[in-house]
Amino acid sequence: MSTTDITAARGPAPGPHAGPDSVRDAMRSFSRGFGALAALRLESCIHCGMCADACHFYIATEDPRYTPVWKAEPFKQAYKRESGPFAPFFRWFGLKHKVTAGELEEWQHLVYDSCNLCGRCSLMCPMGIDVASLIEEAREGMFEAGLAPAELYERAKSQQQTGSPYPTENSWADQLRAIGEKHGVEIPMDRDRADVMLCVSGIDIENYPALVVALVKVMESLGVSWTFRSAALLAENYPYLAGSRKWERDVVNRLVDEAAACGAGTVIVPECGHGYGALRWKGAELLGKALPFRAVDVSEYLAEQLRAGRLHLRRDGEASVTFHDPCEIGRKGGVMNAPRELLDAMGVELRELEDNRGFTFCCGGGGGVVFLESANKLRYRAMEAKLREIDDTGADQLVTTCAGCRYTFDDARAHFNWDKSPHSLLELVAQHLEKTGEASA
Repeated sequence: MSTTDITAARGPAPGPHAGPDSVRDAMRSFSRGFGALAALRLESCIHCGMCADACHFYIATEDPRYTPVWKAEPFKQAYKRESGPFAPFFRWFGLKHKVTAGELEEWQHLVYDSCNLCGRCSLMCPMGIDVASLIEEAREGMFEAGLAPAELYERAKSQQQTGSPYPTENSWADQLRAIGEKHGVEIPMDRDRADVMLCVSGIDIENYPALVVALVKVMESLGVSWTFRSAALLAENYPYLAGSRKWERDVVNRLVDEAAACGAGTVIVPECGHGYGALRWKGAELLGKALPFRAVDVSEYLAEQLRAGRLHLRRDGEASVTFHDPCEIGRKGGVMNAPRELLDAMGVELRELEDNRGFTFCCGGGGGVVFLESANKLRYRAMEAKLREIDDTGADQLVTTCAGCRYTFDDARAHFNWDKSPHSLLELVAQHLEKTGEASA
């Protein structure tokens, strides 16, 4: 989509083009979504600085601008001036000025480039403030102001309209079938009835087709009824990253409709962090009703199958791995034990990162940051500590359960000439599947 098309679709083009109308739209959006919980969060901040010490952008730079709660400052000003209990007092005495276009332009960098929405700051806050949620609300305001970065806006708009975040020469379903044909596996597509509906990450289709093959092999080994649906194939939710709740809801609705069409009681989100968060934890809120199926992360599902005795893995104990917990799946989603159960069942030696499970640092690319060219310099700087932490484990392999994290680590590998190559937990599981007859033997 061209810049002209974007401007025609919604006014100001993405980028630093905020004017008085943009500021008004941003504040109006913030006010619409504003409630008692957000007010409590803003009023509860005691400026202790603990969220700064939790953020790898601040740790890497020691720049106070990267203090997480500061990133919501324009919206905090708007709240205090327009909606807070002392709003008339602030207005009459001029203690809180109106947010300007220039401020919003500056805050685009803080809200998008320097925040992964990873939630580590929220975990560390002694007042229990969900700072990451405030940044999400700030992104919604920025989106309404026409200040979502073009890279995220274009992907979000395309996915909302077509189901694909960007144009491809062949449809995603055709690409998936081609992977199956190349590797000799059958890709079940658009079956009329299935107990389980699966999604897949576009990053995996384009960059890691072996993961798609691994997913098919593992699911076939379980003997369950499952299918992909070509109209709801991708797990990603780019509107969530850009800041559009309406488009985010449209993407979730597409998944819900297709699951209903085949009668699936379970929808498995593949190794995709933000896709999991948008469906599992925000889906019901976005739709205003309970999801008509159980949404689970693929590692969560496989751990359940392992405990039920349906997934049989051989133990070899040949390699040592360190595991990166994706923020959306681990810290924010609570899926931290399941990957470790699978690693243990394979007899793999796990060498934990110093900061692991809920305390892990983001890969550096979360929240859509990996796609923002303007964020590259800062992102690479913030990632260095994470890469050192991985190296310090001395593990043979780095394993994770998120395509975005894997893509980010591969990007770091090229940028830093780093000697580690990230691997998928799902691929590792497929490599350890017991052959027919081994389990009974």
